[in-house]
Amino acid sequence: MAKTKTSFFCQSCGYESAKWLGKCPSCGSWNTFVEEILSKEDNARNEWRQEANRSKVVKAKSLHEIQAVDDVRFSAKDEELNRVLGGGIVPGSLVLVGGEPGIGKSTLLLQVGLQLGQIRILYVSGEESEQQIKMRAERLGIASENFYILTETNTKNIFLAIEEVQPAIVVIDSIQTLQSSQLDSSPGSIGQVRQCAAELMKFAKETDTPVFLIGHITKDGLLAGPKVLEHMVDTVLQFEGDRHLSYRILRTTKNRFGSTSEIGIYEMMGTGLREVSNPSEILISQKDRSLSGVTIGTTLEGNRPLLIEIQSLVCPASFGTPQRTPTGFDHKRLNMLLAVLEKRCGFKMGIHDVFLNIAGGIRVEDPAIDLAACISIISSLEEIPVSDKACFAAEIGLGGELRAVNKIDLRISEAEKLGFNEIYISKYSSKSVDYRKFKIDVKAFGQLHEVFQDLFG
Repeated sequence: MAKTKTSFFCQSCGYESAKWLGKCPSCGSWNTFVEEILSKEDNARNEWRQEANRSKVVKAKSLHEIQAVDDVRFSAKDEELNRVLGGGIVPGSLVLVGGEPGIGKSTLLLQVGLQLGQIRILYVSGEESEQQIKMRAERLGIASENFYILTETNTKNIFLAIEEVQPAIVVIDSIQTLQSSQLDSSPGSIGQVRQCAAELMKFAKETDTPVFLIGHITKDGLLAGPKVLEHMVDTVLQFEGDRHLSYRILRTTKNRFGSTSEIGIYEMMGTGLREVSNPSEILISQKDRSLSGVTIGTTLEGNRPLLIEIQSLVCPASFGTPQRTPTGFDHKRLNMLLAVLEKRCGFKMGIHDVFLNIAGGIRVEDPAIDLAACISIISSLEEIPVSDKACFAAEIGLGGELRAVNKIDLRISEAEKLGFNEIYISKYSSKSVDYRKFKIDVKAFGQLHEVFQDLFG
């Protein structure tokens, strides 16, 4: 008679324990252990597996015996998705796409699958009916005879359908709805998510079939399920954005086949997601007249230069403690820049409220926008508009000096391409860059107060 085995798993990190623990020894979280029922296996089956493992001959190879093979990728017909994946879809890769409910994860993968008309796609849905997916596909306006839909949650039936259809790409919507017959626990539990992901990973690696998993996130913004799920997959993509705005950002948080600092930008429309090839068009607002407190800074996401608009509002403090309210900008870094402005440049920032906003609803952590933020703050304080044909790219040090930033040539080239007349940078930037090849006027300074004198006199 088979005996039911149970174990306890941490809901935060997936740590396994034979008994219940109040505090997880792996991640330190309290009251996160839940009991999971494992598979019922008899002793004969276990003994057979042990004998099979003993019969396998494992031989180690030296490094020079292993032949290097270039990654063979194929295009997803979506330049933004190709960028964040590192150049295209890798055969046998397991990709996890996470995001808030209603942000557009299913629409993104449905649209990508329909665009690959010459490749056979199997879209497995455990949340929507076939009619709902059909209505969404008609709204996208893309027809494909090689797109197959399966509404199923049992992994055994899914693999039977895969064997029949023989797809080149499999999409699972979503991993939290799947259930494996090897476990007795309910769908969405830690054991089920881990087991289903392990079965799909084994299938992807053995057949060289790319598998895309859609995953839900918690209220804290983390992927639901065990933390080990993120370690099992090859790539983790985060689809984010404000549901009240039309723009979405696809960000890479893990990628075994490329960079983790690339982003893709989309615009949600009635007919699907539109690729935004020039992100600066949404990050720089159009104005009829010059306004104080508005500057343009340059930032990089991977190898992609972006020009963003920084808006500041400085007014006398109404209460004893002045307010510091950044949106899309680090709060501690804003306090540091205000301290530099007061200590090194003589501006009385301690008696003013400061509100700083990155236009477009994105968050920027690149220190190269420090100079643009400082100019924006002083422009609002002194009520002096800054030319909309000038942009800035420099980090601010605690001594008020302008520090060099990386890949300054890409930033200058992007500013020139978008029609800016001048760009302010640090004179300590790369000496190997020949600024004379640019048509834009490159102004290099060493101190923050020197930029103020050139701009405001």
